[in-house]
Amino acid sequence: MTEDKLYEDIKYELTDLKTALLAGGYQRTAELNLCKEHLDELEALSQTYGLEVVGKEACSIRKIDPATFFGSGKVEELSQKAEDLDADVVIFDDEMSPNQQRNLEKIFKRPVIDRTELILEIFSQRAQTKEAKLQIELAKSQYQLPRLKRLWTHLSRQVASGKGFLKGEGERQIELDRRIVRDRISQLKKEIEEVRHQREVQRQARVRSGIPTFAIVGYTNVGKSTLLHALTQADVLVEDKLFATLDTTTRKFSLPNHQEILLVDTVGFIRKIPHTLVAAFKSTLEEAVFTDILLHLIDVNHPLAEEHAESTYEVLRALSAKDKPIITVLNKIDLVEKRGILGRYKLKYPRVVGISALTGEGFHELMQMMMDALKALRKIVRLCIPQKDYAIISELMKEG
Repeated sequence: MTEDKLYEDIKYELTDLKTALLAGGYQRTAELNLCKEHLDELEALSQTYGLEVVGKEACSIRKIDPATFFGSGKVEELSQKAEDLDADVVIFDDEMSPNQQRNLEKIFKRPVIDRTELILEIFSQRAQTKEAKLQIELAKSQYQLPRLKRLWTHLSRQVASGKGFLKGEGERQIELDRRIVRDRISQLKKEIEEVRHQREVQRQARVRSGIPTFAIVGYTNVGKSTLLHALTQADVLVEDKLFATLDTTTRKFSLPNHQEILLVDTVGFIRKIPHTLVAAFKSTLEEAVFTDILLHLIDVNHPLAEEHAESTYEVLRALSAKDKPIITVLNKIDLVEKRGILGRYKLKYPRVVGISALTGEGFHELMQMMMDALKALRKIVRLCIPQKDYAIISELMKEG
């Protein structure tokens, strides 16, 4: 048996891996610093999952090699680096084809994953509710379907307990595996559709209540849960980790004019968010679509704040939510020079306010902007109310 073949037969679980070497590519010298910043984010993702990063390599590439992503010389360098650092896994910042992953694993003699797979694993690790678990299983199944090389170590158990899968003994194992995965994908879609229907019923109940809804959206780890907690004192998880929140949280809140609103904390977005994840989490992400006003939270103290803002808008465009009224909320304004930051963002966005979700700075201005945004949504309606029904007027005043 060849050494390559021996490696292909090795099964592993990502949870068993402890150390990681990270690699990213750039094509122009001007892109080097951006590549390094992207590797810093990949490091944060790796640490969120529980991996120790032992090295980061920003690699110059002329063109992407269809077989190994990087050229042969750079691949050999990375292979030696992984060996020297005793890295359990090599993680690429760009999404790789199944063929590229297989070829690199043969060369590196160790697992190779990409940014997409790492994000999917983080979601799987942090999912708490039934809906989130169903959605992440669907996303992982769709991603893994063309990559059935070292995954699905549990297939033998499924086949042994399943009915009908053992018909046609001449069927190759890989086709059997794919059939099992496709069947599971179909089942997951049905279950998610049921959950989506339940969520729609809840949304309709909110609409009937007449209470306006604000959704807090933004890049992962910009302080959305911190803001929700600061405004409503809600008991929500606040953690300095990427994707600490995977499920939506809704809390009632009263503005200074006594107008009751609902505040929704949504799952964070990220650069190069996997398409399978957007599709699978559609029912959760749609909270941004079926809301009255969006609070787009941006961590202005982050060096890639503007890129993060654009990544959020990309997801909103994909969800057809970009035309919603949006208040751009610049978080951590206490850590930067305010005048220059506010001025720059006001040139790009119509409604901008600076706050600190931690200290409460700027909350008065934020709530005033929220009240103004609600007022702009109101329509003038003329009513003729009989004198005997004047009690209706007090009810209308109560509703604002």
